[in-house]
Amino acid sequence: MPPEQTFPNTWRIIDEGIKTGLHSGGQIYISKAGQIIIDAAFGSRTVGVPMRADDLMPWLSNTKPLTAIAFGQLFENKQLSFNDPVTKWLPEFAAGGKQTITLEHLLTHTSGFREADKIPENLSWEETIQRTCAIPLENDWTPGKTAGYHVSGSWFILAEVLQKIAGILWADYIKQNIFLPLGTRDSFVNLSRAELDTFKDRIAPMFITVGGKSDPHPILNSPEYMQLPRPGSSGRGPIRELAQIYEMLLADGIYDREKILEPSTARLLTKPHRIGMYDRTFRHKIDWSLGLIVNSNQYGAETIPYSFGRHSSPDTFGHGGAQSSSAFADREHQLVIAWAFNGMPGEPRHNRRSRDLNTAIFEDLHLFKTA
Repeated sequence: MPPEQTFPNTWRIIDEGIKTGLHSGGQIYISKAGQIIIDAAFGSRTVGVPMRADDLMPWLSNTKPLTAIAFGQLFENKQLSFNDPVTKWLPEFAAGGKQTITLEHLLTHTSGFREADKIPENLSWEETIQRTCAIPLENDWTPGKTAGYHVSGSWFILAEVLQKIAGILWADYIKQNIFLPLGTRDSFVNLSRAELDTFKDRIAPMFITVGGKSDPHPILNSPEYMQLPRPGSSGRGPIRELAQIYEMLLADGIYDREKILEPSTARLLTKPHRIGMYDRTFRHKIDWSLGLIVNSNQYGAETIPYSFGRHSSPDTFGHGGAQSSSAFADREHQLVIAWAFNGMPGEPRHNRRSRDLNTAIFEDLHLFKTA
């Protein structure tokens, strides 16, 4: 049976979004206990062009967990401790009172230099690192005890530390140690000119759909931007390949007999590390693991941003991509859900869409408790 029949509530949310202009198309993937339930595309990529399940969608902040996994690998190899100060590898990072910030502070968004998120997108890697290191610690901020989501700056610093330790570029490390072992051969954190030509008919553009309009995104769709490695946002690929990352984490570091992480490391990365803290960026209490959002419905299931849905279990972890995507794993239900839309309708409308869609998926799977 087609998914719109087996998942009627889910498809109702998807279709309502198309009718109201939140998006024109997207992709969705669901697996339970490693068995694929849905791997589908819906709607249109652009006017008159259907979306396909193998089209390359922008992942945006769903890129961040890749770096967390990479740090898990370095941790296993005894090349770092999460309590290590950033200055162990980047002495210049101490500028402006940041000398006590550790790798764990960066991964849990408790480091406190969010002004770095305003650094222009088009700078070279070296200049971005230099400017980020110069940003001072925010006023009234205690690293590790104050929380606020960092969009990009802290992730550049993590990636630079990785490069210092591993001796290769961040993008090359992600490809060699995560994408290739997972078999995600159509996923990228930057595309070369040759790859842009190869995949030009499969790259799904993003649209800004605020206020009933649908305008091509001026940055995400540009070939110049797609060539830039950005550790907090530049991932791109079919949504099924993003889901494979969570299938691996749910299987304690193993995917298709390939070990990406030790089981203890996979559990360490996905368990709560930041608990009960108010996030100054999201203006809401949110729990965090090392680089991943942990289910925080206990702080307000109807208000939590980038929700995993009303029915997800407490042992759920994942991430969202700005106004457009979600990917997560629910250990209790042995469930992986990942989806992406090609429309960015603004935070309030997206958060409603995310909450309602993830809730509908659980209800279509009959994975919810009645009062």
